[in-house]
Amino acid sequence: MLLRHGQTVWSESGQYTGRTNIPLTTVGRAQAVDAGVRLHTAFPNGFRPENIYTSDLKRAVETAELAGFSKHQETTNLEEWDYGRAEGRTREQLNDALGFEWNVWNDGPRVINSELGGTRVEMFDDGTSVTVVNGEGEPIEDAAARTREVIAQAMPALLDGQDVLLVAHAHILRILTSQWLGLPPQFGRNLHLDTAHFCVLGIYKGDHVIYNWNL
Repeated sequence: MLLRHGQTVWSESGQYTGRTNIPLTTVGRAQAVDAGVRLHTAFPNGFRPENIYTSDLKRAVETAELAGFSKHQETTNLEEWDYGRAEGRTREQLNDALGFEWNVWNDGPRVINSELGGTRVEMFDDGTSVTVVNGEGEPIEDAAARTREVIAQAMPALLDGQDVLLVAHAHILRILTSQWLGLPPQFGRNLHLDTAHFCVLGIYKGDHVIYNWNL
């Protein structure tokens, strides 16, 4: 089972949110609670704590805890794709700065001009601030390799008939699904995943499949 974190300020504004450690909004926290109710209804036997993995970023950890999964294992392998110089910017801002229609799946973060690099501070409407680091970013192949490590870690429990829950971020979970299916990581672009929605992957007659998506 894959669960995306709840709403953040940037998920609403369309700003790329990779490693910037921003919290859930009030709406996002309510979404996380609701997602927990839906997951517990769908899987009444629950999940063993050792079979619950989360990104170590606060929006994923907070979602897991509000959903009722306070005992879990945090892993950097489930951190969101590092968007580099796209971090904290919208696609429209990037298109204007670059002079062409940039697409993260096609182009990746490392084609973005170094002039957009550096560290900056962004203020939120509630008066809080966050430090945004615009580094080189991560090739999609490196992000995919991280997800394969998560899959390998989960496989013994899955093959033993146990359910595994991963709580993380939209792009990394879509990339992970591509690796589960044995497809190029760019396949993730064809999978839409809303905040605080979950998906079910599994094995059917020896094949890795998607049972349900974006529930």
